[in-house]
Amino acid sequence: MSAAHRPPRVLSLASLISNFDRFAVTPLLVLIAAGLGVPFAAAVTAASGYFLAYGLSQPVWGVLSDRFGRVALLRWTLFGAALAGLASAVAPTLPALVAARLLAGACFGAVVPTSLTYVGDTVPQPWRQSALSDLMAGMAVGMALATAVGGVLASLLDWRAVFALPALCAAGCGVLVRGLAEPPRAGVDGVREHLRSVLTDRWALLVFGLGFGEGAVLLGALALLASALVRQGVDVAVAGLATGAYGLAVLLFSRVVKKLARRVEGWQLIAIGGVQLFLGYAVVAVVVAPAAVVVTALLLGGAWSFLHSSLQNWTSEVAPRARGTAVSLFTAALFLGSAAASAAAGPLAQRGAYGTVFTVAAVAAVPLAVVAAASRRRYQRLSAAPRAERQGTAQ
Repeated sequence: MSAAHRPPRVLSLASLISNFDRFAVTPLLVLIAAGLGVPFAAAVTAASGYFLAYGLSQPVWGVLSDRFGRVALLRWTLFGAALAGLASAVAPTLPALVAARLLAGACFGAVVPTSLTYVGDTVPQPWRQSALSDLMAGMAVGMALATAVGGVLASLLDWRAVFALPALCAAGCGVLVRGLAEPPRAGVDGVREHLRSVLTDRWALLVFGLGFGEGAVLLGALALLASALVRQGVDVAVAGLATGAYGLAVLLFSRVVKKLARRVEGWQLIAIGGVQLFLGYAVVAVVVAPAAVVVTALLLGGAWSFLHSSLQNWTSEVAPRARGTAVSLFTAALFLGSAAASAAAGPLAQRGAYGTVFTVAAVAAVPLAVVAAASRRRYQRLSAAPRAERQGTAQ
């Protein structure tokens, strides 16, 4: 793949920072609860609120991206995320922290989908999933650093330092983004018609529904892996390093997906990811221990690489004239599912019923994978038929 078919490095950096901020909170929840003197279930709202704001802001960012440009949106939301991150680091109470995390989630929520849309605008379809895999590599480094380095920083310094670090990096990245060229975009007739073109497409709605399910199953329970270890007395640094295997797995498996993307059909990649998702949660449903969490994190990283990248690529196809809006709505569904699952699992985690949470996640992974793989296979076949007819007519 030539350099022209790779995402700009600054987009990988921005995605890394966004993912660091998003995943850094998972090993900190117990420390936040103790530091602010609140119940654990209340501290979980700092994570679920972030996911909720991340998801709900997506339609707004998608429309603004399509109307005013990808680069301008990235710049200003990165600066906004920097301010919100610094506010999180100095928040004196839980309500203040939740408010700051809501703003951070909303601003950082623009970074990854806008970066994905930029790739969709600038990279031709045959090379697009490979380019998305490159972008996911940067995201994976952010995930790994968030859980591993974040846990160590919190143990050695304070949990507040973990919020300050990505805030400062986001400000620097906001300056670097200015060097990107704005890609051409399809014309937008109006917000209402723009949204209608996406929301009346049955395939787009199906992909959004699958994104909601993926967010609930994969991300919702993933946020509790480190807390499950800390609840058992494992040091937060060790818990962070164990769950940090997730980011390492995404980094490695994204390379595998990149090599397979042009030789293996999308529905097959989804099926592989679904199997990894089920097995990952099945392990910790049986036993929660550092070694088991490492195995689960590795499997879930593989699930994200195979399943999520395939759904992202599918999203870029279903509504090409409103790609920014489609990608943002998919991301919204993903994180709304994550927020809903985190909120629902909070009371169970408060009672220490992590086995129940992970069992439900393992069971739910099965229908999610089956429906996603079967639907993707049917979409590919229906899309291939018109192309074959056009080629036959041309001959």
